[in-house]
Parts: sequence; C-alpha cells; structure tokens
Amino acid sequence: MKIYNHIDEFSKISNAVVTIGTFDGVHIGHQKIISRLQEIARQKNGETVILTFFPHPRMILHPEDKAIKLITTMQEKAERLEALGIDHLIITPFTRDFSNLSPQEYIRKVLLDKIGTKHIVIGYDHRFGKDREGGLEHLQKFSSDFKFEVEEIPEQDINDVAVSSSKIRQAIFSGDVRTANDFLGYPFHLTGKVIKGDQIGRTLGFPTANLFVEEIYKLIPSDGIYAVNVEINRDSGDAQCLKGMAYIGHRPTINGMTHNIEVNIFDFSQDIYNQTIRINFLNFIRPDEKFVSLEALKVQLAKDEEAVRSILI
Repeated sequence: MKIYNHIDEFSKISNAVVTIGTFDGVHIGHQKIISRLQEIARQKNGETVILTFFPHPRMILHPEDKAIKLITTMQEKAERLEALGIDHLIITPFTRDFSNLSPQEYIRKVLLDKIGTKHIVIGYDHRFGKDREGGLEHLQKFSSDFKFEVEEIPEQDINDVAVSSSKIRQAIFSGDVRTANDFLGYPFHLTGKVIKGDQIGRTLGFPTANLFVEEIYKLIPSDGIYAVNVEINRDSGDAQCLKGMAYIGHRPTINGMTHNIEVNIFDFSQDIYNQTIRINFLNFIRPDEKFVSLEALKVQLAKDEEAVRSILI
C-alpha cells in the first residue's frame, strides 16, 4: 500500500475506485465498504483509493471538545488498511478551509482533479463539504457531467452488523473490550514505548512494563485489570506474542498521582526499555480498587494472574 501524507502528494490515476471517511477503528462496518470497493476494483481493473483525514474533523470543527478520543491512531489505521489490501491511502490534513469547500468544489477539486475518481463507494450516511451539505444526491447529480459512477452501501447492509465507531468507543470506555473486539474484528490495542517506572510491581513479585502512549487523542480503556497479549520487538518487524495481564489506573493503594498503563508479561524477564510494544486487550478482569496494604494487593494480583491464565489457555 502506498501512503500519501497530503492529497497534493498523490498523482491522479486513470481508474481510481475511491471511498472516503475517517474510518476510525476500521471496524467490521467499514470492512463491508472496503470489501465492496475491492470487488469493484477487480471487476473494473482499477486501483483502490481511500481518502481519510487527520486530524479527525471533530478536532478541528469542535476544538472546545477535549473529550474526543479515537480508537486507532493514524499509524494503526494505516496498518489495518494495508492488511486489508488497499492500494492507496491518502491522509490529507483536515482544515477549516477544507471543511468550507462546497459539495461541488469537493467533487471537482478533490475527487476528480486530484484523484481521478472513476467509481466512488460510500456508506448510506456519508456527508461531505461545507456544513456536511453534500451526500449521495450531489454525487449522483454530478456523476454524468463528470463521468464517474457512484455506489451507496445500503443502510440495511451496514446495520446488519449493528456496529459504529461510537458504539465501540463506549464499549472501550466501559472496559467491555470483548464487545469492542467483536465489533472491530480484531483486538483493541495500545501501542507505545516501554519507559522506566518506580518498580513497585517488581517488589511485589509482579514486574511490569510501563507503556507510554504518545498520541494524546488515543482512547484508553477504563481503569482496571485486563487479560492481554503483548507483541514485543515491533520495531524490528519480527514480533513475539506473549501472554500477560495489564493494569490501567492511578495505583490508589500507594496514593499514585499519575495515570499508568502497565503490563505484567508472563514468563518473561528480558530488558525491553525503549522498545515499542503493543498490548492487545482480550478480556476485562476487575475494576481498579484501593487495598489496605501492599500485601493485600499482592494477594489479589496472584488471584488476577490465575484468572488471566485460565482465560488465555
């Protein structure tokens, strides 16, 4: 897959089969649209093109809303789309000027002049252009003049999978990662570098790798203990996949002041400081809580490990 970090980097192609959207999570609903995109490209000997945006439009149009969190970072989204076999991914900056394009300007300047769209596939609720005025009706109106074809994925086809990015975000916020994973079609994950912590876990017999997630807009699951798989050595491209239990929270037993993401990797003792790892969340074990002593916490962690190992057999 070729990636373009601005639409101006893309050279118009002769038979572009295009879809547009934020595709946060690249969930099973998105995958229906992508599957149809690829089917059309095969039929027409075309190339698949996805036009997406960064920052997310809501971050620009509603900067006062600091609660906006996304299921996937831009890099994670690109990885998912590449795994699905997309030919071209255009990541264009979403700005207020871009948002003010009229539907006709959007179609002519972006879809035709920049990309060379011959066929476009959209979900039933896709909107574009200034104040989200554009939709299927505009694409159909201009398709004969500009000589491109339009296909809408019907509402029933999308709703058959009963999924949306907002539903997935809510599931993750509440710790229901199993439901989120069902909607995504893959495990929700956090990716980041391992940084040094205060090593309290080591003194309890449960050493942890502390994860630093650079992207502040990345959605973090609710506080608690989770059963996880951990991919290590992601920088080298030859990742190990190990079992473990993750902790998210403020460590109330020691009156912690920071919000930590830590993972105890089972049967593993290598030094992985500064390495990039990925934590795949598989199941929620229990919420975070404050214990009367470190010894009581240690006893509970042993029970947590037993519960996680039974899940990950």
